[in-house]
Amino acid sequence: MTSIIPNYIKKLFQFTIKKTEVKIEENAFLQCPQCKSMIYQKDIDNNFGICPECENHFRITNKRWVKILLDNEELFPLFEKYKPNDTLNFPGYKDKLKILNKKNIDEAITIYKANINGIIVLIGIMNTEFIMGSMGAVVGERITLLFEKGMKENLPVIMVTRSGGARMQEGVISLMQMVKTSAAIKRFSDSGNLYIVVLTNPTTGGVTASFAMLGDIILAEPNALIGFAGPRVIQQTIKQTLPEGFQRSEFLLEKGFIDSIVRRNNLKSKLTDILKIHNYK
Repeated sequence: MTSIIPNYIKKLFQFTIKKTEVKIEENAFLQCPQCKSMIYQKDIDNNFGICPECENHFRITNKRWVKILLDNEELFPLFEKYKPNDTLNFPGYKDKLKILNKKNIDEAITIYKANINGIIVLIGIMNTEFIMGSMGAVVGERITLLFEKGMKENLPVIMVTRSGGARMQEGVISLMQMVKTSAAIKRFSDSGNLYIVVLTNPTTGGVTASFAMLGDIILAEPNALIGFAGPRVIQQTIKQTLPEGFQRSEFLLEKGFIDSIVRRNNLKSKLTDILKIHNYK
């Protein structure tokens, strides 16, 4: 009897405390660089990549840009047969290109013929994931072909810029694209078509000094860094303290360099209004 009771009691009252594991997704939270708040990643994603606390505009992927700006239709990139190569045998450049190709990122700009609220446009979206959106020979070629197609088909061109400038791995060849793209825009402008630029953070260097600032209408996201040389370089060169907010969208708007600052969630409707005003349907 004594041997049975303990076993019976054990079976009757035995219980197991199960550990509850709370799994937190990797990179579930981000610290906003502007307000320093810790924000749930999905809250940022659901808010067009904008911080819900301070409205800082985070950098977003090209796929996200497509979803925000373009209608929900099947899209086919244009001019993809043109790929970058290591013409100058720059150390490490071939390896970088191979790594990016494995990630299906083939250049610093993707171009589409697409619809914005039913209006047909040609649009180029730069990609900071490809060597900081730098401008090389293929970027220049794709942009030139973009404007030639716009001129031929009588379509408006929209450019979303985000770039660190000319690509050092292609040397003077990359700098030549400033002239090449500017000449293509001049021909496009002379044909009477509309060119709209959307400047995002950052838009700098040779991109700013060429096609980024040649739009008929230039829009910018809030607090975007826009300029040629960086503020630190300028300050060290001129030995003077720069004004507060120097090279930010708000400063450039005040000085007349851009036409309007538009929050990302309002950008599609703003572009639609501009296109309709210019009789694109």
